[in-house]
Amino acid sequence: MLPNKLGITNSVELARAEEKISKTKAVELFEKGILNTFEVGTFKSLAQIHKYLFDNIYDFAGKKRTVNIAKGNFRFAPVIYLDAALSSIEAMPQSSFDEIIEKYVEMNIAHPFREGNGRSTRIWLDMMLKKELNVVVDWSKVYKNDYLLAMERSPVKDLEIKILLKDALTDKINDREVYMKGIDQSYDYEGYNTFRTEDIAPKNAQTIRVKETHMPKTVPEGKTDNKDDFEF
Repeated sequence: MLPNKLGITNSVELARAEEKISKTKAVELFEKGILNTFEVGTFKSLAQIHKYLFDNIYDFAGKKRTVNIAKGNFRFAPVIYLDAALSSIEAMPQSSFDEIIEKYVEMNIAHPFREGNGRSTRIWLDMMLKKELNVVVDWSKVYKNDYLLAMERSPVKDLEIKILLKDALTDKINDREVYMKGIDQSYDYEGYNTFRTEDIAPKNAQTIRVKETHMPKTVPEGKTDNKDDFEF
């Protein structure tokens, strides 16, 4: 289990705390307009997103990983090549849908953080789509199994993930409901589905009350006791 600032030593307990805290921070990114202050398409902005989401939980929030990580038989960019990979990715164009998705796929291959790559990078992707094309992905329309399979194949062939995401584009770029449902879906891809954003930060509520939808009986994907990172 990853060392954490909360002093938690149980994997399931840490997963629940991580979901609740980081989802609250994800809501703040939207509600407070913080995303609008970040430079689009850079590693710096991705690191800022990651730090904002996870800084209350992990010391490594917003920092490049210092260990090699893998998912199954696929190994993400080795640490010794990570800086070079990130520089190359940052220089990639992002003026068309295809270019943006290609940049997103390459950042996933780089997997710059120890934990929380997928959740941070999907927000980063939407920032690029919003700025360049005035659209975002309606993640609630992208089914989990389809997405995970497409991302698994994307290092070899990215056509599948391009088609999948293109079919889910919406011009509701500032719509609160689209964003909130997207965060829930993004977290569900990784097995985090105990809390819903609408319950963490209900619209026009005077107080915040967290409602549990169900208690996971197993550790969510990405929260294991080994050293491999499992988050797309």
